[in-house]
Amino acid sequence: MVLFDEDPVILIKATTDQFKGQPDRDSISRISSSLSQLQNARQLRLNDHHATIKQLSRRLNNLHSQIGFEEERHDAGKHASEMLRMDTEKFRIAKGVSDAEVETERLGSDLASLRSQLDVLEKEGVEGGRRAGGEAEDEIVLKLSVYRSLGIDVSQDTSTGDFNRAVIRNTSRGDVTVIDVDGKSRSSQADQFWASL
Repeated sequence: MVLFDEDPVILIKATTDQFKGQPDRDSISRISSSLSQLQNARQLRLNDHHATIKQLSRRLNNLHSQIGFEEERHDAGKHASEMLRMDTEKFRIAKGVSDAEVETERLGSDLASLRSQLDVLEKEGVEGGRRAGGEAEDEIVLKLSVYRSLGIDVSQDTSTGDFNRAVIRNTSRGDVTVIDVDGKSRSSQADQFWASL
């Protein structure tokens, strides 16, 4: 066994002094401090997230309860009856519009007929004498008078001067029939007139 000339404690101390461990201890201390700060920051963030989750859960539960309340309060039968009422109202309005269009066309035809009668009266003058057109025009006036006595008004095309439409009023049935007389045979026109009268 070898005997040391010096005390082993001195040798150990000299050996450990040669390692210079203080910087390493300082580094370990800094790392421990950083780890502690990181752990604290992480815990704070976790706490913050937990609080947000709790708040969102409460809000979700409130929304679920509101949805349940609205579903219980919703009356499907009342909704269906309201939709049916609105559809009925829509069709009633559409029928009123259609009737108004038919009435407008009838009134337009009446207006044209009255204008043609006014033109005839203005041409005849105040005393209703014979016009300069002669026998052919007198025959047309006579036919128009017969038609009017039967409840038929004939309208004249302003551009050509031809009689192209007849408006037949049936007072017993309470209706009005408009017949276009362009390009039709006289027999078919007569059949239509008698059928409308």
